[in-house]
Amino acid sequence: MRLHHILYGALCTVFITSYSFSQEVTDKQKNWYNGSGLGMNTDKAYKKLLDGKSTKTVVVAVIDSGVDVDHEDLKGQIWINEDEIPNNGVDDDNNGYIDDVHGWNFLGNAEGENIHNVRLEVTRIYSQLHKKYEGVSKSEVSADDMEEFTLYLKVKEEVMAERDEAKSVKGDLSQTYVYLAELDKMIKKELGDNYSLKQIKKARKDDKIGEAAEVMYLLMQEGVRVEDLKDYLDYCDEVLDYNYNPDIDPRAQILGDDVSNFTSGYGNNDYEGPDAGHGTHCAGIIGAVRGNGIGNDGVAGDVAIMSLRAVPNGDEWDKDIAMAVRYAVDNGAQVINMSFGKSYSPEQAQMIEAFRYAEKNGVLVVHAAGNEASDNNISENYPRPKYAAMDQSFTNWIEVGASTRHKKAKIKDGFIVRDGIAADFSNYGNNTVDVFAPGHDIYSTVPDNEYDLYDGTSMAGPMVAGTAALIKSYYPELTMFEVRDIILQSVEKTNKTMPLPGDTEKMVSLNQLSKTGGIVNVYNAVELAESYSTKMK
Repeated sequence: MRLHHILYGALCTVFITSYSFSQEVTDKQKNWYNGSGLGMNTDKAYKKLLDGKSTKTVVVAVIDSGVDVDHEDLKGQIWINEDEIPNNGVDDDNNGYIDDVHGWNFLGNAEGENIHNVRLEVTRIYSQLHKKYEGVSKSEVSADDMEEFTLYLKVKEEVMAERDEAKSVKGDLSQTYVYLAELDKMIKKELGDNYSLKQIKKARKDDKIGEAAEVMYLLMQEGVRVEDLKDYLDYCDEVLDYNYNPDIDPRAQILGDDVSNFTSGYGNNDYEGPDAGHGTHCAGIIGAVRGNGIGNDGVAGDVAIMSLRAVPNGDEWDKDIAMAVRYAVDNGAQVINMSFGKSYSPEQAQMIEAFRYAEKNGVLVVHAAGNEASDNNISENYPRPKYAAMDQSFTNWIEVGASTRHKKAKIKDGFIVRDGIAADFSNYGNNTVDVFAPGHDIYSTVPDNEYDLYDGTSMAGPMVAGTAALIKSYYPELTMFEVRDIILQSVEKTNKTMPLPGDTEKMVSLNQLSKTGGIVNVYNAVELAESYSTKMK
């Protein structure tokens, strides 16, 4: 996410707004996406249409930050490479990967070291071109190099602007945070660590902490706690130290490979890596054990999650994604979930080849549309269903925007207080985004047998991947192309309007935000799949 999506007002009055804040999990939030209303009616489908039917396990590859394959709510739901003997140091199945029992990690080396915090692609491009064009004027550039030089000026401006903004925000906010942290400490001493807005409102009349409570009340009214400001400061550090830092190159230190050479043989079998929160959350949405009384219920009941770690904290490399896609196809995945994206893709030809390989082999690709509140019809967001070099979009692709459980948005002083049906952060595009699916207030698995709420199109993508796996498991005779058609044809449409993501003044419908104009609905999809299957008999 970019810094300019974080809005903050006059710090002296402590009216600060953030796109992310801590929150307690409520019963309404748990598993809402499986229910009725604006959920996908998953539970209804299992109860009314699928009870007693047999299934066949579907392998879903999760290309992400890694997956905690030992999580309590993913037991029995993790892919096992039956042809590989665990931890014997031999490539038993001769697929080019040693001891790949549950998948592969494309971000590590043979010594067990892992890439974690990395630069964004724009910074990598800037760093590479800076060596060539530093101090060079336009008049000195040849006609052959002019396109590259123009790109250099563009990425340089972006990188420098983001660094300047991070420095400015950090400077403005640091002293305010120190001040608020002292007030927070004082209030916690009197009210306890988890004090509520209601308690703070009442405490404003307290002789001892009244002044501190008055300040904190203004902050908490905006849905922000002091801890969130610390998280924001940490984010600024991340921008400066990693994302937009042209002087670091952890891949060179840990892998030392050529990122333009798309050959296998690198990586390790650390399926989780240093931070598998994001990937484990996606895996749980797809296939957390249903009905076991713990955590959340995944969308698909009979599924095997293949963990492919290829997304670091920062932008992924095209090479790792392409190799992960090929691994997934070669090792039996029928669905690939991709909850990541970036603004630049240097190796587009290789990416197209990898997705064509999946398409040729009938593997469905599900991709999250992105969280910049941008129109994907005009913005650059990679990977994408149609690259500039292509005449037609991939036929095995579903691009997914994020919806919420709220039928109507609430707006206060020009700011979103509660999102409408389309999440305020979601990317959209009536020619590029196929469908919307639940991606707000999503409770799912995270490492070490824990659970948490996440927001993002990253959560909406696995909803669709899980739906595809569910349909394929009950109707294995259907091709993944047919499964794709079923999902898109069976969406739940609505005539309600909502604010355009990122613009509270413009009201739109889902028809204006996606091709289908609807939200994925498991019940409808199963009904249609049954109809398809009956016709085939």
